Amino acid sequence: MSTTQSERLRGLLEPLVSAADLDLEEIEVSRAGRRRMLRIIVDSDQGVELDACAELSRTISQKLDEADAMGEGEYVLEVSSPGADRPLTQHRHYVRAVGRLVKFQLNEGGELTARILTVDDDGLDLEVPGVKGRKPTARRVEFADIAKARVEIEFSRKNTKEEEA
Repeated sequence: MSTTQSERLRGLLEPLVSAADLDLEEIEVSRAGRRRMLRIIVDSDQGVELDACAELSRTISQKLDEADAMGEGEYVLEVSSPGADRPLTQHRHYVRAVGRLVKFQLNEGGELTARILTVDDDGLDLEVPGVKGRKPTARRVEFADIAKARVEIEFSRKNTKEEEA
């Protein structure tokens, strides 16, 4: 998608997404046969419910048709949440991932898998799981030291509400 089209779509859609108390994370236009696919990724601190995506999809569709932002050709509109294993690229993504296990690629070339405990303006306080019966250790990582970060899916982790009960 061209930068001009991306900026135009962002300018058109951001107020609609904000009005729904959501953050516009990503806009992606791609080809699907003769049609184009417009994928809108939204999120919030509380997550995104399916009903909110459906309602926002109707609102966005109406606005796109009124503004003729997608032109004459057919297109498919998809409004969804970013998914559990999306990359963490902005401060708010790290805040939303507190308590989650994250795999980090560090600028110095190393790799680290740890649980995010706290987030501040400069970086993260982490808990590195112990290996072979050892206790977990604390570690501090600055945002400037992170090349990539992605939430790891945990199938066997107990829900914290269950642990407190």
